[in-house]
This record gives sequence, C-alpha cells and structure tokens, in this order.
Amino acid sequence: MSAVVKLSSPETREFWEIPVLFEDEHLLALDKPAGLLTSPDRYDPRRPNLMKLLHTAIAAGKPWARERGLTYLSNAHRLDLETTGVLLLAKSKPVLVKLADLFGTTHVVKEYLALVHGAPLQDQWEVRAPLAAHPTRPGLMRVDPQHGKKSATICEVLERFRSFTLLRCRLLTGRTHQARVHLRHVGLPLVGDALYGGQPLLLSQLKPEYRLKPGRTERPLLSRPALHAERLSLPHPVTGATVQITAPWPKDLTVAVKYLRRFAALPSPSAPETGAPPAPSDNQPTAGYKNEL
Repeated sequence: MSAVVKLSSPETREFWEIPVLFEDEHLLALDKPAGLLTSPDRYDPRRPNLMKLLHTAIAAGKPWARERGLTYLSNAHRLDLETTGVLLLAKSKPVLVKLADLFGTTHVVKEYLALVHGAPLQDQWEVRAPLAAHPTRPGLMRVDPQHGKKSATICEVLERFRSFTLLRCRLLTGRTHQARVHLRHVGLPLVGDALYGGQPLLLSQLKPEYRLKPGRTERPLLSRPALHAERLSLPHPVTGATVQITAPWPKDLTVAVKYLRRFAALPSPSAPETGAPPAPSDNQPTAGYKNEL
C-alpha cells in the first residue's frame, strides 16, 4: 500500500506528496506540510485545503484512495496553515464521532516542538491563560481572563541557544492558536510567527562575518511559525489500545536547529532551574522571563 498520499490543486498548480504516518482499518494519520490549510478558510475559501483535496481525490478514484477502498475521510482536529506534523483522520462517521469525544478529554496527548525567541528562566513550566477571539482583528486570538475559554499548556526546554530556545509543548486543551498565543503571552514568541510577535530566522543573525553576494536577497532559514506537531498519543477509538504517532522533523526546522547548534550554541549548559514561573498577569508577558528580542 502506498506510503504517501498524492494530491494536486488544478487551480493553483500545486502538488503534494504527503507521508502516511499511521494507518489501520479505522484511522489514517498524515504528516501535514506547511502552507496547506486543514479545512476551508472562512476568509479565503478559494485557497487549497487538505480535506477538500482528499475528498476530491477519493471521488476521482485516485490510486492511493482506490487501493484502500476509501469512501470517507474526516479530520478529528486541525493544524494551523503553517504548522507541520501529525494530523489524524477517521475513515468512517462512527469513528469520527468517537474521536471527537476523545479529543474533548485529557486522554489525547498532543506534543509540539516550538522554536522561540528568548530564554526562559525555568526548564519546565505551565501556562494557564484563557483564550478568546480578538475583538477587532479577525483570525487572531488573545488572552482574555473575562471571556476566554480555559486553556493550558505545559512547556519544557529541550535545547538552549543564544537568544533562542527549542521547546516541547504539551497542549492540555485544544484552543485555536493555543501554543502560539500562550508562548507570546509569556514573552517567548515563536520564530517566524509575525501574527504574534515573532521574526524570521536569518543566517546573517547567527553566522559571524556573514556575506551576501551582490544582487541577492537573503532567504530566511525559517519564515513560518516554527511549530511542529511531533507526537499524538490516544486510546484507539475502536480497540482502546494506546496509539502513538510521531512525525519526523520538517526540513526547515532541522536546518534551523543545525545552524543554531553551529553558530549560536551556549558556551556551557546552564544550571537547571527549579519550580515554575509566576502566573502570568492579564494580557502581559510573564514576569521572570528574560526576553532577548
């Protein structure tokens, strides 16, 4: 059976080969690429989205769909446009209903890799800050203590660099833009996340005596929000057995970390801190963080 799902958009002349990360008779997990919507965008419905492309391919009897006997696929959750990694799909409506119930509980573990600006003082902490849609900026979220929905994210430092940190974030709730807003809230915006205060990662920022050839424009190592859905763990909606799905690092994040290790490594490991940072004040970055932007 094909290890990739091949999709194309005649309107935009784009083509994708999307790796299959996990599959059985009930579930299909894909490694979503950056730049592809999960579902239709309410603000730009003409933009290609994964679910429409999948449904079109199934209706057309594409080889990867035909060999699986697929007549149905539906997503149990979403990933943002530029977020890469594990996306889980149901192969039938009854399984989708069970998945939807599971995703509303704490039984589903969602772990993300995040490359951020700044240096947290602690190696592990939790952010609890309610989130709501921004009242005047469509498509954005913000911390809203009065009207926001309960949201919680556990963050752990994986690797520290000069002015940057690689984190693993475990989402205990599933709000829109949750990791992005929570990280910005504590003064650690995602690299490349222009909506929430992040900047692209440039080699010229890292490499001493960087020289660009005349007439050339520097291309960022990372220009999208540096967020990757690395791991998803949940009880199988039919069998109850634990399912763990992992997505390999995307190429741009791999290259970015490679150059950070080469040119922005810290001279010696910092001593681990204990405890958690103080609770964030309303709509302000958490005190106790060293923001090196």
